[in-house]
Amino acid sequence: MQKKQSQIIMQKIILLILTIFLSLSVFAQAIILEEAIVLNTNSGDIHGTLRNPATESETAPIVLIIAGSGPTDRNGNNPQMQNNSLKMLSEALYQNGIASLAFDKRGIGESASSMIAETDLRFEDYINDVREWINLLSNDKRFSEVIVAGHSKGSLIGMIAAQNNTNISKFISISGVGEPAGNILKEQLTTQLAGQPQTIKDMIFGYIDKLENGETIDDVPQMLYSLFRPSVQPYMISWFKYNPQTEIGKLNIPILILQGTTDIQVSATQAELLSKAQPNAQKVIIENMNHVLKDSESTDMMTQFATTYNNPNLPINRELIEKIVGFVKRHLRAENYFPPTQITNSPFGSFSVKCTTNSNNVPLTVSA
Repeated sequence: MQKKQSQIIMQKIILLILTIFLSLSVFAQAIILEEAIVLNTNSGDIHGTLRNPATESETAPIVLIIAGSGPTDRNGNNPQMQNNSLKMLSEALYQNGIASLAFDKRGIGESASSMIAETDLRFEDYINDVREWINLLSNDKRFSEVIVAGHSKGSLIGMIAAQNNTNISKFISISGVGEPAGNILKEQLTTQLAGQPQTIKDMIFGYIDKLENGETIDDVPQMLYSLFRPSVQPYMISWFKYNPQTEIGKLNIPILILQGTTDIQVSATQAELLSKAQPNAQKVIIENMNHVLKDSESTDMMTQFATTYNNPNLPINRELIEKIVGFVKRHLRAENYFPPTQITNSPFGSFSVKCTTNSNNVPLTVSA
């Protein structure tokens, strides 16, 4: 009886020690190490944030995260909203043993000084920037492979940059469109122009058609100047000529296509188009995930903006993290950083220790 009680006491002591040890490991993982990284270009420096969980003696796969359109920065934010969606994605990858690099596009955030004149800017400038980032990362011995992940407009940029590039092992499209930008613009304007005279719609759609054909527009009316001003037309022509279905079809590497059902900017139809164009791709439609990668049951724009688009503390969708981690590192389950450890042949009996953690919470479970 006394021997059995001693065994129980010793087993509890061992469990306590292991609990403390594993707790320290979990808290260590909660500390995310960041490194500023700079890409030098002819027009100025492009700044990014590198998060690498690997030790000096290890290597890790790295995901190059490309932000979407407009003034969206490396964290997924812009002057009108803060949601930290891309920052949360980067941190979740870190917690799963995957490195990442997110950067401010030229002209945005810390990379503002690298912007070139609007008349000289082309869509290919963003593609070439990504290619240069890929070259930089592929020459860094800390990383075992480079994966490109593009969000929204960044999806098209990433899939083009990844073409015929032996330094890229995988490609991930997150909320990426499957139609040329001119088609998407027409769809958006159809809603915005509801109630306007048909002559206005015909004029605008005619301008888009001309840009799609590589033609510039002369004598743009003042009311349409902000959209079709002469200085931005060359950029629009360079962007409109790309069809995402054609571009994704050129890739011969593993591809993951992710799309949310409550995305009010990019519909699930776009993911279907990409998937049909690239039948070998893995397509995942995530229930109730919106454009900023967060959970939302509503498809009302004002509701989403108030509850998700401008909420920097709301976690991103958990399934998104699981699917990306599983794709990048198939042998690692997204919800587990530490596999269960079974302790056997102990004089105090057999018991297991399991530490489970994810980007949204860090529970620790010790079972005997």
